[in-house]
Amino acid sequence: MACTPLTGDGVVWSAAASATTGTVRPPPDMTKPLLFTPIAIQGVTLKNRVVIAPMATYSAVDGIAQDFHFAHLGRLALGGAACVFVEATAVTAQGRITNGDMGLWSQAHIAPLRRIAAFMKLQNVVPGIQIAHAGRKGSMQRPWFGNGPLTAQDLARGEKTWEIVAPTSAPMADGYIVPRQLSVSDLTTLKGQWADAAQRALEAGFEILEIHNAHGYLIHQFMSPLSNTRTDAYGGDFAGRTRFPLEVAEAVRAVWPKDRPLFVRVSAVDGLDGGWTLTDTVAYAKALKARGIDVIDCSSGGLFGSATAARVKRSWGFQVPYAERVRREAGIKSMAVGLIIDPVFAEAILQKGQADLIAIAREALVNPCWPQMAEIALGRDASDAMDDWPVQYGWWLKHRERSIAQIRADEAASAKPGSG
Repeated sequence: MACTPLTGDGVVWSAAASATTGTVRPPPDMTKPLLFTPIAIQGVTLKNRVVIAPMATYSAVDGIAQDFHFAHLGRLALGGAACVFVEATAVTAQGRITNGDMGLWSQAHIAPLRRIAAFMKLQNVVPGIQIAHAGRKGSMQRPWFGNGPLTAQDLARGEKTWEIVAPTSAPMADGYIVPRQLSVSDLTTLKGQWADAAQRALEAGFEILEIHNAHGYLIHQFMSPLSNTRTDAYGGDFAGRTRFPLEVAEAVRAVWPKDRPLFVRVSAVDGLDGGWTLTDTVAYAKALKARGIDVIDCSSGGLFGSATAARVKRSWGFQVPYAERVRREAGIKSMAVGLIIDPVFAEAILQKGQADLIAIAREALVNPCWPQMAEIALGRDASDAMDDWPVQYGWWLKHRERSIAQIRADEAASAKPGSG
C-alpha cells in the first residue's frame, strides 16, 4: 500500500487515528518532539524513538528468508523508523510455529539475513531481529489456512509435521499435537541453541537482538502457572518457573556483545484467571535487568489460541500501562506497543514517562511511512522533513511540494473577488 498522502497543512490521518486523542495536531508550544529525539542504548544510538515491531509473515522456506522478506523489510526500512525488527526467527527447526517461519539454526540462514541487515544500515536504520521457540505452539497451520492444527489439506499442500516440545506434555488445547516434555538435559541443549542463534544474528550484522518470551511460545509456557505444572526445579513457584527463561537470557547475553542492546518481549499479563500477572512481570523485569537486559517490550496474552489472544479489552494503547509500570517499578527501559497509531498519542506516552520507545506494527503495514508522516504531523515542515528521507524519494517530493504550493496559491488568487 502507498504511504498516506501529504496535504499542504500536514498529514491526512484516518478517523480512527484522530479518535485516539481527539486531534492530530501537536500542541502549539511543542519544541522538538521526544518521538524524534535520538536515544542511546548501550553503544547503539537510535535516531528517533520509533521501532517497527517484529511481525511474522510465515513465508520462509526451510527457515530461509526469501525475496518477499527483503522487499517487505526494505519497504519498512525506507519509512523513517529508527529500528526495524525482523520477525520471530526460530532457534531450532523444531521451534517453528509453522512451516513458513524464519530460522537461525544453521549457517545457511545467515546470508539472506545479512543482505537485509546491510540494506537497513544503508538507510540509517538499526537492524534488529527477534529469536524465538514455539514450544507446544509448533507445527501449526499458517494463520490464513486456519491457525490451528495441521490438517490433511495442509499436508496435501506440502506442509510437514514434526515433534514438538514444551515444559509438560499437555497440548495447547484438544486436537493439538501432544508435546514431549523437556528434560533437564534438553533444557541445557536448548540454552546452547539460543546462544548459537544469537551468534548467527551477530554474524548476519544485526545490532539489536530480542528474546521472545511472549504470546504463549516456549519461554512464556515456562513462565505461566497455567502452562507450567512441572514439579522439578523448573516449575512450581515464581523462581522455578522463571529459572529457564532467566538461564536463556544469561546464555544469550553471554554471547551478545555488551555494547549491543538486548531486548526481551514479554506478555505482561496472561489475561486469564490464575495466570501470569503484571506484578510477576515487574519482578521478572528486575531479574532480567540484573542479567544485563536493556529493554522490556511489553505485549500481553497469547498463552492459549492466537498469538495475542487474551481477555484484555482492546483500546488505543491498551498495553501502555504495562510498559509504564515496568519502567517505573523495575527501573528499566520499556517499549510500548499495541494500537498506537496517532503521533500525538505516541508523543504523549513519551512525555508522560510511560515508555522509552514506541513500537509500531500493523499500522506500518497500512502505512510504511508512518514515522515520516508522524514527524510532519508533530510540527516539522514537510519540505524540511524530506531532507531526511531517502534521497531517491525526498528530492522528487520536495519539488512536488513546491508545485502543489504554487497551485494552491494560484487557486487562492483566482478565488478572490474581482480576480477575473
